[in-house]
Amino acid sequence: MELRKDFTYALLVPTSMGVRITPINGQPVHCSDTYIMHATSAETNVASISSYLGLPVKVLTTFVKGSPIAQFIKNSLASRHMVYEGKEVPQGGPWGYRHQFNIADSGFGPRGPRVHNDRAGEVGRTLNVKDFDLDRIFGKEGVQIVHISGLIGALSPETGTFCLELAKAAKKYDTRISFDLNYRASFWKNREKELRDVFTQIASIADILIGNEEDFQLCLGIEGPEAGGKDLAAKIDSFKEMIKRTKVTFPNASVFATTLRQVISANTHLWGAIMLEGDTWHVVEPREINVLDRIGGGDGFVGGLLYAILKGWEPEKWIQFAWACGAMAVTFLTDYVQPADEEQVWSIWEGNARVKR
Repeated sequence: MELRKDFTYALLVPTSMGVRITPINGQPVHCSDTYIMHATSAETNVASISSYLGLPVKVLTTFVKGSPIAQFIKNSLASRHMVYEGKEVPQGGPWGYRHQFNIADSGFGPRGPRVHNDRAGEVGRTLNVKDFDLDRIFGKEGVQIVHISGLIGALSPETGTFCLELAKAAKKYDTRISFDLNYRASFWKNREKELRDVFTQIASIADILIGNEEDFQLCLGIEGPEAGGKDLAAKIDSFKEMIKRTKVTFPNASVFATTLRQVISANTHLWGAIMLEGDTWHVVEPREINVLDRIGGGDGFVGGLLYAILKGWEPEKWIQFAWACGAMAVTFLTDYVQPADEEQVWSIWEGNARVKR
């Protein structure tokens, strides 16, 4: 995949930032009184791999003016080596805007994790294309890849327009577009026609399309296998057929990828992946991995894939590094993986968990 040579940022992500609070020691939310808190969003989870491994990353978002949570988020992004840009929106009183709260436990053994999203008054729903100079960002500054998530595209009519205009600006300035469909039923309720139109337009100019069987079917109307199921290996052919149909409908894209996950218990998963690059298939057969906290595993996969593409590696290594980043992400209590270096990721791919002295 050819990338721009003149750029300030390797990766750009639009996002709505929030915080996640998690009970300690894998305990359920309803009976816990002690939590850890960290700043999070699916899109910065993706971008963290590139930023921790030394590539320049920029975040487009919006903040609640004067909020201590906003300051907490800014401090977190800075600590992850990310440059951020975003409008400061007045709170408008105690019932006004705020950053979302994600309240989630990690689960343990046979008890699966539970997630409660508290998004009332979410400031990220105000993300507006008018608040950003896209000609400066894509033209003067320059970006190699913009990563767009369906989570942001579906937050509000404004954010849908925002994501579509970002994609159009990226196309204008020869920036590659990555689109992770990320379907959420609660976001799409009573908005199916509106969102299908927006998602289809973005997908039609995207270079990289990512999603699971539910995402491709419900966001883009592509026929595919049923969600869930026990035998992942047996479903690989049906996943390939779905991706083939997607490629016919969206011929601009040259990379299609999906993860494969089977949950044995909260702490043991089978983890695999499929990628079509050009006309070449790359498959990672499901392998058993240990899970400390599953949230962010899919984002880790996408982040590893984009990092490998940005580094200009051979496509065979893209899916390997992506798989390993996803497997690594679920060993962290943060939603995002913090790799020390590339070697640490490749050791996971090779199954080498020996001590390094």
